Amino acid sequence: MNQILILRSSPLKANNLAELILRIEDKTISNNAAKKVFDEIWDQDKSVDDVIEHLGLKQISNENEIVDILNQVLQDNEAMVEEYKSGKDKAFNALIGQVMKASKGKANPGQVSQLLKEKLKN
Repeated sequence: MNQILILRSSPLKANNLAELILRIEDKTISNNAAKKVFDEIWDQDKSVDDVIEHLGLKQISNENEIVDILNQVLQDNEAMVEEYKSGKDKAFNALIGQVMKASKGKANPGQVSQLLKEKLKN
């Protein structure tokens, strides 16, 4: 079967795929979340936004929300902060992991990393 025929016979609607790609690009969802949404919309004519909402996959990109989570994680993990400040770079990744855990995986990882670097400079 040629590739065009496979695409035409796919149960996935082109507009749903386009909507999914837009949600990845505008950072509404992460790549991991996109895989879950893709599975949901594969053979069903569901709105991507409805699936994101239903599954609770929308990323937290509000800087104030992330800073609040970050502050709590830094307060709860003072030993890791000290490890990082003493030169142990692995502690940085551990702190990011703690923020992602506290946000239930919803915090935008790029923002978390940037904000954490700024916080740890002080």
